[in-house]
Amino acid sequence: MSAQSEGNYAEALQNYYEAMRLEIDSYDRSYILYNIGLIHTSNGEHTKALEYYFRAVERNPFLPQAFNNMAVICHYAIRQGDSEIAEAWFDQAAEYWK
Repeated sequence: MSAQSEGNYAEALQNYYEAMRLEIDSYDRSYILYNIGLIHTSNGEHTKALEYYFRAVERNPFLPQAFNNMAVICHYAIRQGDSEIAEAWFDQAAEYWK
């Protein structure tokens, strides 16, 4: 977590990937995935971020911060004129909740 808070995202990602390899508890893994999503969001890698947020809520459907961040990314895409991308992300979310 220290590397992430210091802005050293490459190191933080490596730490989280290692944590994913070692952690077996699904609930704890959801927070690791969420944090990986945060880093990708910070790096402007929104598609990757959404992938990790989706994986996080698959393991822990009571993770409101992940849902909030997914909505913010979609809202941002719409404001940037990428409504097609936002619509695809919304469709992906709808598929998840079927």
